[in-house]
Amino acid sequence: MSCRRQERIWDSRITVQDFSRSLAPGPRWPLLIFLGLLLQVQLGCLAPHHHSGIFEVLRDKPDYVLRSPDSTTTPFPEILRRYSGFAPGQDWIDLRPNMELRVENAYYREGTPKHGLAGFLGTEIALYHVQPRGGLRLLSVESMKERPTDQLPVQQLIDSSHQRFRLYRFFFALIFRRSANARGSVLLGASAKHELDALTKRLLDSPESVCGTGTMHCTVFPEACSVSLELGIKVNGTTRTVPLGSAVATVVVHPRYIKMLRSDFGRMAPVQIDVNDPEALRLPLLPNDQITWN
Repeated sequence: MSCRRQERIWDSRITVQDFSRSLAPGPRWPLLIFLGLLLQVQLGCLAPHHHSGIFEVLRDKPDYVLRSPDSTTTPFPEILRRYSGFAPGQDWIDLRPNMELRVENAYYREGTPKHGLAGFLGTEIALYHVQPRGGLRLLSVESMKERPTDQLPVQQLIDSSHQRFRLYRFFFALIFRRSANARGSVLLGASAKHELDALTKRLLDSPESVCGTGTMHCTVFPEACSVSLELGIKVNGTTRTVPLGSAVATVVVHPRYIKMLRSDFGRMAPVQIDVNDPEALRLPLLPNDQITWN
């Protein structure tokens, strides 16, 4: 309801005579009620509102910001940090709903060292989706022909029992001293945050105590295995994945027109962005973003 419309309503309901009578000797409550209601109307008219239903990329210093439909503003560097919880210098990152885990494992001839180019045969790739309610779902597998029998298929590197946890934390690289200082990335799973934090502390102090034989909370990837986090988005109607940390400029080149949608509490809201501003195109991408451009 507009402020002018509200003022007309008050004019029709409270007359000058009513107001004058409230000033006369006697009970003061009619005057107090009137003044209180009038104050509410005026404050409602003066209060700033920004419920446009869209995201807006705005220029700011030192960083551009993204204003959300609820009027909150987030600097570009904070967007991914708020989504993933990752901080620079941190050894791990929490997997968030709708992230994708890409596992690419290298294979070698039987009996040859599992690193370098000598004996290298090829790779297999498995792609997992982090479910909103917990767990990992295998999306796809790219297998190689004549994989050596002494090396597990890529989709078996993460045991099926390890794909049902509610929370996951990925460690980029850990050193296992009992295995001749072997290095490997680690995926840790747990059912609750406090459990995941306790396992993390133990893992950093003594990796073998958490990732030893028979453990159900830990997957240690082979040294020749590359694991990365990706995001699923749509570009011109086609579903594709991009590495975590990618920006709009990653998927558009010299655009003349951009229509972008981003998830906002269960609905897709437009993102207002200036195609002629290269800095604006550095907006970080998030899962399920939809971009149409030419």
